[in-house]
Amino acid sequence: MAEPVRVRLSGLKKAFGPKKVLDGLDLTIEKGTSIVILGRSGMGKSVLLKHMVGLLSPDAGKVEIDGEDLWKSPSGKRNNLRSRFGMAFQEGALFDSMNVGENIAFPLRRLTKLKPADIKKRVAECLELVHLPGIESKLPSELSGGMRRRVGFARAIAHQPEILLFDEPTTGLDPIMTDALVRVIDELKRRLDPTMVTITHDLKVAFSIADRVALLNNGRIVADLPPREFESSRDPLVAAFVRGDSQLDPDAVD
Repeated sequence: MAEPVRVRLSGLKKAFGPKKVLDGLDLTIEKGTSIVILGRSGMGKSVLLKHMVGLLSPDAGKVEIDGEDLWKSPSGKRNNLRSRFGMAFQEGALFDSMNVGENIAFPLRRLTKLKPADIKKRVAECLELVHLPGIESKLPSELSGGMRRRVGFARAIAHQPEILLFDEPTTGLDPIMTDALVRVIDELKRRLDPTMVTITHDLKVAFSIADRVALLNNGRIVADLPPREFESSRDPLVAAFVRGDSQLDPDAVD
């Protein structure tokens, strides 16, 4: 029996001025699946992710969450649909004026009715999950790049979302820190069993955490395969990406 569909993007289009970023994109993500969306820098991966979570509205097409059209839903329903997502932004995107505990508590205060003591407990649980126990009082400026990313992960999972989004989680990190973050993401996948969407340009990261690998090129998903099939695909665009010699559109927007 097929898994129920959690997210469906149909005919998605988005342009910024004359530049088409998404051009009739279709993508279906089943419940409990970890999908990694690959693409060269500037191909619109972050734009795609922001459409999925409702931070950007499409010029045309549909974003459906569990069968509900995000942009045809009334505002209250739309906010409920958005609350099913947790998003870890590039480089953590922590609030510099808040300490670690306050950063992680932020979605709990906005999206739940938890009491302060329960929020404190949940913050500690999330830090344990990303292997950073006891750092609630530290400021983001006191953390390394990898630690900031993991605090961003902790904030993303705090309100127990059904769908986790990771936006370039390892960009700019050295190989040792990249491997450490991949292990954390894989552990979150195993322990929490969410639907996961990760965007990256790093094949090694993709093959480590994905059930499916999709390639975004010129505004559309041009391949959507299990990792081993993606790696050995004879499709010219996929093979070129795997070899590392595909051409980047100089007018691309990410």
